Amino acid sequence: MTVLLERPATPVKTRDTFIDVLRIAGMALVVLQHWTIPVLAYDGVRLTTGNALSTPGVWVITWISQVMPLVFFAGGAANAISFRRAHGTAPAWLAVRLRRLAWPVLPLAAVWIPFPQVLATLGVPEQPLEVGSRLTGQLLWFLAVYVIAVTATPLMLRLHDRYGLLAPLALAGGAVVTDLVRFTSGLDAIGYLNILFVWLAVHQLGFLYADRRITRPGLLAVAGFGAAALLVAFGPYPGSMIGLPGAEMSNMAPPTLAMLAVSLGQVGLATLLRPWITRLRTDRLVAWAGPRMMTVYLWHMPALFAVTGVVVVALGADTPSPGSVGWLLGWPVWFGALCLVLWPLLRGFARFEEPPALPYGRATWGTSLAAAALVGGGLLGLTVYGFAPGGAPVLSTLAIAGGLLLTAPRARL
Repeated sequence: MTVLLERPATPVKTRDTFIDVLRIAGMALVVLQHWTIPVLAYDGVRLTTGNALSTPGVWVITWISQVMPLVFFAGGAANAISFRRAHGTAPAWLAVRLRRLAWPVLPLAAVWIPFPQVLATLGVPEQPLEVGSRLTGQLLWFLAVYVIAVTATPLMLRLHDRYGLLAPLALAGGAVVTDLVRFTSGLDAIGYLNILFVWLAVHQLGFLYADRRITRPGLLAVAGFGAAALLVAFGPYPGSMIGLPGAEMSNMAPPTLAMLAVSLGQVGLATLLRPWITRLRTDRLVAWAGPRMMTVYLWHMPALFAVTGVVVVALGADTPSPGSVGWLLGWPVWFGALCLVLWPLLRGFARFEEPPALPYGRATWGTSLAAAALVGGGLLGLTVYGFAPGGAPVLSTLAIAGGLLLTAPRARL
C-alpha cells in the first residue's frame, strides 16, 4: 500500500473544483438511480416496489452507480479543507456544520409529519401512503452517518496528521475483524460497527486527498476493484453494492468489506480522472447546483411518490418490464414528469439550505457534542420510522430542533 501514497505536501488551501464536481455528480447519480430503478405495480390494495437492477448480471453497474463512497470521500476532503481554514475553535466549527446539515431537514419534517394524515382523509389508500412516508425518511440514513463523520473530523484529522496512512488502515482492519466475527459467529448485528469503520475509512481518504497524498490513483483503482472481485467471487458477499429485494444480505446495510473495496476502487478511478474533470467548464454548474444539492437530495423522493401516486396508483399504469421497448420509450416521459414536480419543490425549499443568520452561543465540546447527539439521534429516528403516522417522527424532529437550539446563545440566569 505504500506505493499508493506519499508523505504530505502543502495542504489544499483554496476551493477545489474537483471536489465540488464530485459532490454534485454524486448527488445527481443518486437521484437518477432512485428515479430509474423502481419497478412499480399496484393491484388496487398494495403498491409493490421492485428493482430494475435485480435483473441477472446487471448488478455490476452498482460498482459505479453506488456513489455514496464518493460522497463520503468528497465530504472528507471538504471537511479537512474547511476545518483547517476555520478561524474559531473546533466546537464552533462543528456547530456551524451541524446547522448546515440539520436546518434543511426541518421543512421536510414540517410538511411530511401532517401530510400523510391529510392525504388519508382525502382517500389516498393506506398502504401506498405508508410506503411513501417511510421511504422518505429512510433516505436520511446518509445524513445520520455523515453527522458522525463531521463530529469525528477534529479527532480524525489529528490522527491523520500524526499517523497518516495508518489511520485509514486501522479503520479498514476494524472492518475486516467486524466481518470475520459477523460471518463466523452468525451475529449479524455486529456488522453495524462497519457503519463507523467503512464510512470513516472512506472519509479519511478525503483527508489524504486534501494533502495531495494519493499519488497512484490508477493502482488504487485496480487494487480496490480487484479486491472487491475476489471478495465477491470467494467470500459471502453479493455482487450488488445496493440492497436488492429478496437478497439474503446487502453490502450497504450494514456496509461490508466488499463495499470498502469498491470504495477504494471508486476513489482511485475518480482521482485518476481528476485532470480531465478539472478541465471541464463547470463554474456555472457548480454555482447553480452547489446551493441546491441538499434540497434535491431531500425532495427527490417526494417527487417520485407524487408521480407514482398519479401514474401508478390513480391511473393504474404499472412500470413496464426493465429494458423492454415500453420501458425505454416511456422513460423520458417518466423522467420529465419527475423533473416538473421537483422544480417547484426546488424553488420553494432551496432557500432553507442556508441556515438563518442567528448568533451562535459560546461553543464548548459539551454543547457541540450534545447538539450532534440530538441531531444525529433525530435523523436516525426518521431513518428507522420515516414519516409514518405516530409519535416517532415528531420526537425525532424535536430532537433535531433541540440540537439546533443548543448552538444558539443561552441567557444567563
